[in-house]
Amino acid sequence: MSRRAPRGMVTLTVVWAIAIAAVIVAATQVLAFRQATIGRETLARTQARWAARAGVETMIAIMEWHTANPDPDDPQAIVRDLEANATGQIETGSWDIRHFIDGQEWAGPLDEHSKLNINLANKAILQTVPNMTMDVVDSIMDWRDADNEVQSLGAEAEYYRNRGFSYAPRNGDFRSIAELELVAGAWPQYVRGEDWNLNGRLDPNENDGKRSLPDDRPDDKLDGGWSSLLTAASRASPNGVSGEPRLNLARTTPEELMARTGIDNQQASALITYARGANATMGQILSTPLAQLGSRRGAATSAPGGSSATTGRSTVGRSGATTQAGGGVKSLEARQLKAVMNECAILDSRGSANTTAGKVNVNTASRTLLREVMMLEPRFAESIITRRTGRSEGITSLADLVDLPGVSQTQLITLAQAADVTSSVYTISSRGKNLGSGAEAEIVVVVDRSTVPAQILEYREP
Repeated sequence: MSRRAPRGMVTLTVVWAIAIAAVIVAATQVLAFRQATIGRETLARTQARWAARAGVETMIAIMEWHTANPDPDDPQAIVRDLEANATGQIETGSWDIRHFIDGQEWAGPLDEHSKLNINLANKAILQTVPNMTMDVVDSIMDWRDADNEVQSLGAEAEYYRNRGFSYAPRNGDFRSIAELELVAGAWPQYVRGEDWNLNGRLDPNENDGKRSLPDDRPDDKLDGGWSSLLTAASRASPNGVSGEPRLNLARTTPEELMARTGIDNQQASALITYARGANATMGQILSTPLAQLGSRRGAATSAPGGSSATTGRSTVGRSGATTQAGGGVKSLEARQLKAVMNECAILDSRGSANTTAGKVNVNTASRTLLREVMMLEPRFAESIITRRTGRSEGITSLADLVDLPGVSQTQLITLAQAADVTSSVYTISSRGKNLGSGAEAEIVVVVDRSTVPAQILEYREP
């Protein structure tokens, strides 16, 4: 006779089997849900990233177009186009590109030429930077110079070695503003200020007081510390405002110079003769009537950049048949001076500039930089700002500044050494946002647009 399991036991076994199956199914569903959620989040972040990338590509395309199609009479056209396309949208996301200057928010990429290149700044200028002490200034100079001689309060290799650091001064140009933090006494809170990730824009953790690093003022403004005034990214462009390679006055021919600038043969010969002499500078051409360049009349002073300057009010740009020992030479007319300043340079014996550091763009430089760091007379600095804001095209040449209130030869020489009216390098901080979930991603790219295609100097995703 066969033995049968109790009916209750069978029922219990079935119930347990169903329960276990339900648990397995539920666990599988939870796992599948989590994976789906992770998948959706990953997809959303990816879509946000590609939206940010679309913003970067849009900015680069605009830069390359203006490099290939420059407008000598409107150097600010590129700025307007970049601002107009600072926000945009693709099918799955949008981008937003902005930056801060002098605490104020602006649309579009950050012009690195709105800041002073630390590789171009001398001691006198570095001392004007807020919170910059003399020991840091000397240490910066020691970091940059090619020798191992310690400046009075500076630091060379032995200083860093004695403190256990695994690096020594570069003895060359800074390659990034973050590198400044390696210099003795240059603490991150001074270099970065509130801009803890050096992206040039105000992030939530940089506007929340002491809730998270860095310590900041929750005032909806960005204090970028030294990074808001100094850069290592700006580069000297080999091209003039027209987009053609600049003429080296020390090596060009009168025919080339006349064709490019519209000056006459005597003027061209006088400029070339001056440029081939010792200590010739574009600043003297800007600040001194052409007929007087050879004589160098006036008392010499030291300009902040280390060049000799002639004191007194400039009469640059006034036309007329003023003469010099070599015969009658007309002073450059305003349009001629503009062309010379925009299309020419005085380079060294090898035909290259002494540094690749880029100059300050007077069209985008902040009031703080012009007045406090570059040490321009307040009246002159304000006149520059008034003139550039009063014209959609901005300042089209440094020659536009020779008649401004407060101008002097010393100020013009300072500007010609450290400033220009166009920019080569921009930092694009593009924040992408997924249209569905709101997920965000950011891409920061530093771009040199002086050539086509443009060159990416730095790429990072904070």
